[in-house]
Amino acid sequence: MNDTIRIGIVGYGHLGRGVEIALQRAPDMRLVGLYTRRDPAQLQRTGEAVPAHRMEALADHADAIDVLILCGGSKSDLPEQGPALAARFNTVDSYDTHARIPQYFAAMDAAARDGGHTAIISVGWDPGLFSLHRLLGEAILPGGASYTFWGKGISQGHSDAVRRVPGVQAAVQYTLPSPAAIARVRAGERPQLTTREKHARECFVVLAPGADAQAVRQAIVTMPDYFADYDTTVHFISAGELAREHAAMSHGGQVLRSDTTGAGHAQVMEFSLRLESNPEFTASVLVAYARAAHRLQQRGERGAKTPFDIAPGLLSPRSAEELRAMLL
Repeated sequence: MNDTIRIGIVGYGHLGRGVEIALQRAPDMRLVGLYTRRDPAQLQRTGEAVPAHRMEALADHADAIDVLILCGGSKSDLPEQGPALAARFNTVDSYDTHARIPQYFAAMDAAARDGGHTAIISVGWDPGLFSLHRLLGEAILPGGASYTFWGKGISQGHSDAVRRVPGVQAAVQYTLPSPAAIARVRAGERPQLTTREKHARECFVVLAPGADAQAVRQAIVTMPDYFADYDTTVHFISAGELAREHAAMSHGGQVLRSDTTGAGHAQVMEFSLRLESNPEFTASVLVAYARAAHRLQQRGERGAKTPFDIAPGLLSPRSAEELRAMLL
């Protein structure tokens, strides 16, 4: 019997390429196909030479795929693609619009149950691993306070907002956590922190020809919902410097839980990430959860799941016996 898990990738941007790379290190998985809305012949491939197909081909490949890893964006791709594909395949995705996760879960759950499949949603590091550590912190230290700090790293959404400012030719934006705020939490305090006290924002901008630098700066730092509530620094640089110095997709952050127990003993839990490639790390998380999706399907479990519902042992290629002997 062949126990290899057959994986399909839907979408081949930064995240899809990261999944292709991560699968090369998964001993129990095999990539069987890529599916894209673009011309497959034009893809810049990074991994092994498996077939690439247009999305329409998925309808004929259901019997050849155990789990589809969905690598589209949360704004418009996943809300449409996710339920449609969960009705026909087991799926894993990284849906990350926090405020709309309950609605997305409901749509995925209905589709997966109707189709007899398993769909694990919102897999990544936030939501995902950070969510798990926020849950653990609340469960273990129920009287405390939780803090999430993001960065230093490039925010895709905020970078896109800067690029939409008139006069901006290209740009990236870094989210910067406050070292002073993190130090206060690590010291056992439970401070009430404002948005401005927790994070700052730093923009590197290439101006369009003839653009007014001061007008661009003012438009960025006063932008509601993105920059107005933060200390924001804007640097104007050349296109060459942007390409040389700011092409890496680094990110990271910390989740901390602070509380006291007994006679006032300070207790601090912390989980942190430092990522040189945000999409490659997120892809690695997706691959681990694809293993869990396949195992749940084999057990007869149906419908949508989140990382809160997945036992950690299901993520590992090791058997339960090996895990008890080697890691417990």
